[in-house]
Amino acid sequence: MNRLQQKLLPYTVILGSQSPRRKLLLSGLDIRFDVVVLDTDESYPNTIELNNVPEYIAEKKFNAFVPHMKSSDFVITADTIVLHNNNILQKPVDEQDAIRILHTLSGSSHTVITGVCYGTTQRAYTFSSQSIVHVAQLSAQDIEYYVHTYNPMDKAGAYGVQEWIGYIGIQGIEGSYFNVMGLPVQVLYQKLLEYEV
Repeated sequence: MNRLQQKLLPYTVILGSQSPRRKLLLSGLDIRFDVVVLDTDESYPNTIELNNVPEYIAEKKFNAFVPHMKSSDFVITADTIVLHNNNILQKPVDEQDAIRILHTLSGSSHTVITGVCYGTTQRAYTFSSQSIVHVAQLSAQDIEYYVHTYNPMDKAGAYGVQEWIGYIGIQGIEGSYFNVMGLPVQVLYQKLLEYEV
């Protein structure tokens, strides 16, 4: 048994996310968990600093679980944004929007920020992780191929770094690769080990 398995033994761990990438990444920590998804309003006040939006929404997602949680439940929620030229690039609304977003990211750098909220009914904590992603110049043909062949509709910034577009288009990442995928698992591992009720 590893240290984290031992630490979480008394709890029923719940991942509050429908993202298959987050499920895959959390599975990589070798802990048992259930996936439960609650509909949550992901709006945020326009007075909030953009860097703080992912933590704000992750906490909102966590708070949606609180009325349903048992004392033995340990919930983890997360939210990821793509920040480019001080604008948040949301999930695309359709294929044309995905193509537009990828043209925007082409040949430039952007910041991926993932906010995470975790804890029990007694105490919850939040943190965020940032990675800077440098994107090569993408041709219109490459962008259209990716959008038509893959499914970027459920991804902030209209791309998955672990997919074809990441293989051919990402020149470098400053920070955590897994954070760009949607969950900074190395930081989360340390935070969970340090968790005190």
